[in-house]
Amino acid sequence: MGPLRARVEKGRLVLDEPTTLPDGTVIDLVADDEGDDLTDEERRALHEALAASWTSAEAGRLRAASAILDELRRRR
Repeated sequence: MGPLRARVEKGRLVLDEPTTLPDGTVIDLVADDEGDDLTDEERRALHEALAASWTSAEAGRLRAASAILDELRRRR
């Protein structure tokens, strides 16, 4: 199940999302708006890596995620 979206109405959370959870299920909702703890240098490096990755993908230089995961598992 993915994230749930609620709105605040008169100080109460109002949730109107379909779910497969059984009636009576109790869940914890967490407001996750803390961002991250990257430094400016780390964020710059991340954006450079993402841009290089996108350029590589656009050029057709792709690998299946399963192959990459298999390689990482072998390195353990």
